[in-house]
Amino acid sequence: MRRYYTRACNFYYGSESKLLVNNNKTIPLNGNKKISFDHIEIISRTSKKKISINKINDLKKSLKEQIKFDLKKIKSKKKNFSNLNFLKIPNIMGVLNITPDSFSDGGKFNKDNKGLKHALEMFDLGANIIDIGGESTRPGSKAINNKIEWKRIEKLIKLISKKIPISLDTRKSEVMKKGIKHGVKIINDVSGLNYDFETVNVLKEYKTPFVVQHSQGTPEKMQNKPQYKNELLDIYDFFEQKIKFLKTIGIKHNNIIIDPGIGFGKNLKHNISLLSNISIFHSLGFPILVGNSRKRFIKEIAGKNDTKSKIGGTVASSIYLMMQGVQILRIHDVNELLQSIKVFKEITKYK
Repeated sequence: MRRYYTRACNFYYGSESKLLVNNNKTIPLNGNKKISFDHIEIISRTSKKKISINKINDLKKSLKEQIKFDLKKIKSKKKNFSNLNFLKIPNIMGVLNITPDSFSDGGKFNKDNKGLKHALEMFDLGANIIDIGGESTRPGSKAINNKIEWKRIEKLIKLISKKIPISLDTRKSEVMKKGIKHGVKIINDVSGLNYDFETVNVLKEYKTPFVVQHSQGTPEKMQNKPQYKNELLDIYDFFEQKIKFLKTIGIKHNNIIIDPGIGFGKNLKHNISLLSNISIFHSLGFPILVGNSRKRFIKEIAGKNDTKSKIGGTVASSIYLMMQGVQILRIHDVNELLQSIKVFKEITKYK
């Protein structure tokens, strides 16, 4: 039987969405009446077709069953955890790299108490959780050993883990274990748990929530001509297979967040395809995180209008992602992004 995928589309927001949901005209996303949709796109490896939700019962029986199974996951309310409220869109994960060489802020917060100050500042401005990393995974970067990575972040994690919720950006089981023991609330593994196979045992043992990110290849070589048969569906299949595997080893489903990995083994075409069709991942049934902040795709699109901070491109893509129901945005410029969200929600009555 041909495999079909379901993408929720044609979203409504705020008071208009609530009215439509109450009149059974739209379907709420994750049980949230503030964002709902009235069309789906049915996608296969060879075709795409958009239909109204009131036409679903007209589909052939086998296809209708597939679509309704997906819709059940799209509609289901997500369990809140680690200071993240999934009825609030978006949650903000503030980025804090304690490294000398990260692609955007390397060397900026790894000395004196600058990291501590910046973490507290982002949280005070409205970030829901702060993502701390001690190893750069920018394109072309090489792995560092566990001891160096932990040494970079140990002091900061011990200082702030009891004050504010933090996530730990690491691929290594040993670093994960130490972080969890010192109060880390979420593990964010950019390798999709593929770099260190012991990581799944750590996450199972401590029952810690975690982000599974898609990445094609290692940071050192991931941008050397990345290729997919169909980037959107290939990455969807990656998540589906990973989730099945995690279930077989006994990891709780409601502690998982998925991240398509913008810029991790993707060219401009791949990144734009993922961003523009991001709502397909709602049918996996898990909260979605996107790291769009300051990424290279902004420079590639902006050309001569690019800036070092890439705030304009970050804001534009973040607003779009919010409009597609993405629950978490991983952001460097927390204040500027939250300013844009407040203005957008006031104008659109998305409150």
